[in-house]
Amino acid sequence: MKLYHYIHCPFCVRVRMALGFFGIEYESVVLDYNDEKTPVELTGTKMLPIMEIDGEIMNESLDIIKALANHSDKDLNLLKLHSESYKILSDYLDQLGKDVHNLCMPYWAWSKEFTPEAREYFINKKSAKRGPFHLLVQNKAEYLHGLDQTLSQLPVKLLPFYESDKFTILDILLASHIWGMYIFPEYQFPPQIHIYLQKVKELTNFNYHEDFWRN
Repeated sequence: MKLYHYIHCPFCVRVRMALGFFGIEYESVVLDYNDEKTPVELTGTKMLPIMEIDGEIMNESLDIIKALANHSDKDLNLLKLHSESYKILSDYLDQLGKDVHNLCMPYWAWSKEFTPEAREYFINKKSAKRGPFHLLVQNKAEYLHGLDQTLSQLPVKLLPFYESDKFTILDILLASHIWGMYIFPEYQFPPQIHIYLQKVKELTNFNYHEDFWRN
């Protein structure tokens, strides 16, 4: 199996967490963000993650996770994807992602993941949608307030996992979208959410920067 991904991308993190939970070995290929050629040749569009499973190329995170489940005896309770909880969580993640991305993108851009060329491409592309990065940094208090308001809704749903006493696919969806805030230097998660995220990390054998330290 081969995974093409970006380190910072929450949809890519979803797949990496699932791979870790299932205990599936794979070849990791971290693409430069300005590499349009590779994903277009593989799937016809510049969208990651892309995974090659048994010769089949897939590029939708949930479809990839469903396919991976067929290679493991461990249960991620994928039936949750058809529940009302999943619909509510999807809306919640849309709301959460707006502030997380505005806060984290200026920091992601200067991480080891990006070459100078990839950084310029990333900043230009994202600035067209979100505005100049220097304004994102200047307006961080506004985005932090929005994030705190959104995260304040979460603790009552952690039982200790998302609306469950057992770890499910919904926890991977949630944790992968929050995880980026660990790169934001001033931010500290509320203790209950930090403990939750670290439990997800343990269950999925997840190491955010692992690909930077491989041989």
